[in-house]
Amino acid sequence: MLNNNTFDMKSENRGSFSSKIGVILATVGTAVGLGNVWRFPYVVGENGGGAFLFVYILSLILLGIPGVVAEFIVGRHSQANAVDSFKKLAPKTKWHWIGYSGVLAGFLIMGYYAVVVGWTLEYLIQAIAGNLSNMTTAQYGEMFDQFASHPYLPLIWMVIVMFINTVIVARGVSGGIEKASNILMPIFFVIMLIMVVNSFFLPAAKEGLLYLFKPDFSQLKPVAILIAMGQTFFSLSLGMGCLITYSSYFKKDVNLPKTAAQVVGIDSLVALLSAMIIFPAVFSFGMAPEQGPSLVFKVLPNVFQQMPVGTLWSILFYALLFIAALTSLISLHEVVTAYLYENTSLSRKKSACLVAGMVVLLGVFASLSFGVLSDVKIFGKTIFDLLDFVTASILLPVGGFFISIFVGWYLDKRIIATELRIKHPKAHLFVKGYIYLMRIFVPTCIFAVFLFSMFG
Repeated sequence: MLNNNTFDMKSENRGSFSSKIGVILATVGTAVGLGNVWRFPYVVGENGGGAFLFVYILSLILLGIPGVVAEFIVGRHSQANAVDSFKKLAPKTKWHWIGYSGVLAGFLIMGYYAVVVGWTLEYLIQAIAGNLSNMTTAQYGEMFDQFASHPYLPLIWMVIVMFINTVIVARGVSGGIEKASNILMPIFFVIMLIMVVNSFFLPAAKEGLLYLFKPDFSQLKPVAILIAMGQTFFSLSLGMGCLITYSSYFKKDVNLPKTAAQVVGIDSLVALLSAMIIFPAVFSFGMAPEQGPSLVFKVLPNVFQQMPVGTLWSILFYALLFIAALTSLISLHEVVTAYLYENTSLSRKKSACLVAGMVVLLGVFASLSFGVLSDVKIFGKTIFDLLDFVTASILLPVGGFFISIFVGWYLDKRIIATELRIKHPKAHLFVKGYIYLMRIFVPTCIFAVFLFSMFG
């Protein structure tokens, strides 16, 4: 373990984001992932289209922005990793267990998320090779099932993904994470805009866009409100320590409320643009908008092959998906690496490599749960599904709940006011309103989502 001098030296040389645009791109990269490009369109499709979108936007404003700001306050004020931030802000208490929960969640999520990122890389390579064409929908389904259950091919892609990820994280904050974000995120948005424009020229683009933007509240079930809040939580990576860790690298001149609003706004824009890509496509070629998780790997390849220059659109889409997934994986890796680096004698490079090795080991079991380990069930779930359930349904809501309680009830109001830095004659009213949200509204919403995910 570290002696005090080594700990102080590492704390003083943690690094920081070098520019405000770097802050935005890196933090958006944390939030933008499969939750936006993959999950959001089918959740909208399953829950009534435009009516669900309206509820989701309200959830982003009332739950998403306050939740992001809370994690920013904890991270920036403490200038420490997800565990040590609570030790600094609440010394000699048990609040740091929230941080341990976030680090554990980040590690467990990587165990199965790295497998999925590997899938996206496989499909990108297959698209480039021209192998995602001239098949029926059933054949695309068989193709995915055969690949996912293969004993070693998904593992090879997972190892490649973790290697790329580790190289970036090992290079540090400004030299690795920020530089990668500055390259990957602009490419991501260029690809996305090209695909959105293309979707406008599809035969049933109007029907797809009307489904997305014209609310029919008769189709909205009460449970959709909880689903919208859960999607907000999932999409913004709340409760897993990513935003706390990244904001600990923010400089003091970063405006936290403004940055939170920008991150939430861009994150929701990405989700919306993803839906604008997918809905015109599925409506144009006779697919159902509520296809579920299989939409990306089993349905969309069939859609793309029916488009003019279908191979190009397949390549662009899976490049888009891979970049989104990779940037989220980088942030998860950083959560665990930052904790290990700052609490052991290991260098950042060795910490990143050790984390990657442990993730690959866990990922082997997650991947094989689609094949040779598919009959191995724990509490009736495969290893992959168990990791997903424990993190998404338990650790993340619990972490988010206690972070909101910590900021709303425990943290000194002067710290909150200092970090918010709202320049307005009635700034104290904004601070009071924010504290009320974090004391009552946000934890109540998160608790409701937790109950729904466990028993709904």
